[in-house]
Amino acid sequence: MSETHTTDPVFPPGRYGRRREARRRRVLPIAALILVILGSLLVTYKLYQRYGQTDYQAQIVGWQEPNDTTMLIKFRVTVPAGGAAECVLRARDFGGNEIGRRTVVVRAAAGQSSLEAEESVTTTVKGSVGDVLGCQPAG
Repeated sequence: MSETHTTDPVFPPGRYGRRREARRRRVLPIAALILVILGSLLVTYKLYQRYGQTDYQAQIVGWQEPNDTTMLIKFRVTVPAGGAAECVLRARDFGGNEIGRRTVVVRAAAGQSSLEAEESVTTTVKGSVGDVLGCQPAG
């Protein structure tokens, strides 16, 4: 039958050199964790700068269905003065299914930062709701 020892072995002094302290073994994983956290924060900040709060904010004003295959969507966009925005418009049916989508470019006049536009979206069936999915700088 074998015995299980629960204490650390005792070595003769000076025979096997100096033993490492347990504290040193924990420094490397903690340093690596700190580096990963700092790297994650840096990536998060960079992505927020690029894709976060933008100056291009869209708001739906209304929509009309002049016929069964067209929807007129009226929307308002806030852009930097004199800028242009590329907006994605979507038409949905009564069940909420997408039945039409269109990307449009709207341009603000010099000194103008908010503009209203009305664009048509071709649909496959009669629509019930018009949406502005979002706007970004026109490229």
